[in-house]
Amino acid sequence: MKQFPTLPPQVYQEGCGFDASQTLVSWVTRRVVELSYITYDMEPFARDLGDEGAPFRWDEERRALLRAELDAAYFHLYVIGRDDADYIMETFPIVRRRDEERFGEYRTKRLILEIYDSMADVIRTGAPYQTVLDPPPGHGPRHPPRPGP
Repeated sequence: MKQFPTLPPQVYQEGCGFDASQTLVSWVTRRVVELSYITYDMEPFARDLGDEGAPFRWDEERRALLRAELDAAYFHLYVIGRDDADYIMETFPIVRRRDEERFGEYRTKRLILEIYDSMADVIRTGAPYQTVLDPPPGHGPRHPPRPGP
């Protein structure tokens, strides 16, 4: 188990390196819940993570940004340099091909590296990371509440 490339659990309880105002677990959880909780079938999971609202709406553009923020964050958490992150992104030819067909560019890579660069600036300067999402993660559009009994 010690050889698995995972972050030690205590890392998640520490301040987030790109947003010292919150723990890493809080920063990650908001994004994971919004990506995962898209149907009432996932309600118990969302409640376990502290979300009390209705499921989030599926918004392809917003989901791409949520994933890009998580990917960029984990590149930083694993101390992967920008050139290596760029190289790693080149090892996903199917994602690249689909992005180029759909968007005319390797959009996934561009989004991740742009956010990676923003986070690197934040880490250097100590200023909090400003999410690219509006509204911020965990506050995205939701389905209407379920009708009462």
